[in-house]
Amino acid sequence: LGWKFYDADDYHTPENKKKMAEGIPLDDEDRIPWLCALHDILRREDLSGQHAILACSALKKMYRRILVCGAIESNQPEQPGENTALKILFVHLDGPMDIIAGRLEKRRGHFMPPELLRSQFDTLEPPSAPENFITVSVEKSLPEIVLETERAIF
Repeated sequence: LGWKFYDADDYHTPENKKKMAEGIPLDDEDRIPWLCALHDILRREDLSGQHAILACSALKKMYRRILVCGAIESNQPEQPGENTALKILFVHLDGPMDIIAGRLEKRRGHFMPPELLRSQFDTLEPPSAPENFITVSVEKSLPEIVLETERAIF
């Protein structure tokens, strides 16, 4: 697509990376500042008229709202000149834990050990209406996944 690509893992703090490397799952307190920083990157791209792809384990609905809005939602009305929500299509890559675990086992040099996969499945809140999303099976081939995603974008 010619779009900028960002891997959210590159933006974890050293403390988050150390925690995961030690086999300790991240909690909301660890993830929220990371998600806000990712929102800022997406906002910057949007303001410059650029499209971007972000690979991110936005496991909870709240996390996806932070990516869209930049903060945990408040009941305060938006003030003139404040940032509006970003238009984001979430591509939920769905698949059985054993297939994903097999892929994690093959990954080298990453700070998150495969043992944390269970905690991610336990935390996962799959996207649902009214979120803007598609669900694509990881059991499909990479070209099929890309084609399905491109169709949803365009």
